[in-house]
Amino acid sequence: MDVKERYRQYIPNGKWGMTGDGEMKKVLFLPLFQMQSGHHQVSDTMMNLLKKRNPSVEYKKIEFFSYINQGFGDLVTKGYLTWINDFPKAYEWIYKKAGYSEDKKDKPKKTLEFYFLRKMERMLEEEKPDLIVCTQAFSSYLVSRLKMYGRCHIPAVNVYTDFFVNHFWGKEGIDLHFVPTAEVKGEFIDQYAIDPSRVKVTGIPIHEAFTKGQCKADGPKKQVLVAGGSSGLGDIVSLIPETEDSITYQVLCGSNNRLYEELKALNLPHVKPLTYISSRSEMNDLYDQADAIITKPGGVTMSEVLYKSIPTFVYSSLPGQETINLEYLKGNGLVFPLEKDVPIEEQLLNILDDSQKLERYAKDVELYHATKEIESQEGIYQSIATTMEEVRNKSYRFQTASRTTWLKGIGKFIKEKILYN
Repeated sequence: MDVKERYRQYIPNGKWGMTGDGEMKKVLFLPLFQMQSGHHQVSDTMMNLLKKRNPSVEYKKIEFFSYINQGFGDLVTKGYLTWINDFPKAYEWIYKKAGYSEDKKDKPKKTLEFYFLRKMERMLEEEKPDLIVCTQAFSSYLVSRLKMYGRCHIPAVNVYTDFFVNHFWGKEGIDLHFVPTAEVKGEFIDQYAIDPSRVKVTGIPIHEAFTKGQCKADGPKKQVLVAGGSSGLGDIVSLIPETEDSITYQVLCGSNNRLYEELKALNLPHVKPLTYISSRSEMNDLYDQADAIITKPGGVTMSEVLYKSIPTFVYSSLPGQETINLEYLKGNGLVFPLEKDVPIEEQLLNILDDSQKLERYAKDVELYHATKEIESQEGIYQSIATTMEEVRNKSYRFQTASRTTWLKGIGKFIKEKILYN
C-alpha cells in the first residue's frame, strides 16, 4: 500500500465518497414516489446490473419523500396520482411549463432547493454511500446541487427514464449521464457545456431478463398484447369486446382486479385477461408470443419493446412525460398511433399484414439502436467503474478534503505510527 492509499484510510468517508480502504461498499439508489413507476424499475435494473458483478456490496433503494417522513411520502404519492388522474390537463400544462419550457426554468427549482437540500445532505451523511444512482429528476437535482456547492463528493450517476430530459434533472454536478437518445446528448453538450465523455447514449436501460429479438412460433392468428391496464389505457380496453376473433388479445390487467373480472366475465374466446405479472422472465415470454403490442408510451415499457423489436401501437398517453415521449416516438417512426374513430382491428391488420410497413418499422428501430454508444449491460458497468475511479483520483488531487481535514488525517496517521508501532 503506497503513502497515498495509507493516508486515505484516515480521511472521513463522507469527504471521499469511498470507504477507508478505497473499495466500494455501498450503492444508494434514489427513485421517487412509492408506486412502482419507471423510476423504481430502472433502479432495480441498475441494482441487478451492479449486484451481479459485485455481490458483496450493499445495495439500498430509498424513496426520498418517505425518508423525510413516511406520512409525507404517502401524501405526496397519493396527491400525485390524484392530480394526474383527475386533473390531467392541469398536470400537463404545469409539467410542460415548469419542467420542459425554456422560460423561468430555474425559478421552481430554487424554491424546492430551499426546503429539501439540507435533508438530502443529512440522508447522504447517514447512509455514507460510495456511489449514488439517481433515476428521478428531483433527487438528481438535489445531489447535483450538493456536489456543486462542495457539500458532497460521492460519485453520482443519472439514469434517465424517458426519451427526453426535463429541467429538474441535475446535470452539471453529476459525474456520469446515461441518456436515452443522441439528441439529448447533443443538448447536454450545447446547452449545459457538459464534457461529452460524461454523457453516454444507452437508451433507457432494461433488465437483463429481457432477451433481444423474438422467438415466436407462427400461428393461424395474430397475437396482440395489451399492456398498461393497471394504470389506465384510456378507452382501449372498452373497445376490445367489439373486436372480432381474427386477432387473439392478451390483456395485462396488472393490479386492476376490476378490469380482470370484467374481461373474464365477457367470456370471449379471443380475449385472455392476465393478472399482475411480477416475473420479468414471464414478461419476456409474453413479448416473445406477441406479433404486436398496444400500450402507453412509458419510457421503460417502450425501451423493452424496442429492444424486442415488437411493432407497437399507442392508443392513449398519460399527460406530461408520456405525451412528450409519444412526440419523440412518432417523429422517429417507432410507434403506430391508433385513431379513435377507426376500428382497432382494422388499423392493426393494416400494419401487420403489410410487409413493407413492417420492414420500414424494423429499419427505424434498427436506426434508433444504432445511435447508442453503449448497449450492453457490461458496457454500462465498465463506464460506471471508470467514472468512479476518475472521481476518486480527482478528489485526491484537488480539494475534496479541506486543509484542516488533511492535517488531522495525517496527524492521526503519524500519531499511530509513533505510538503503536
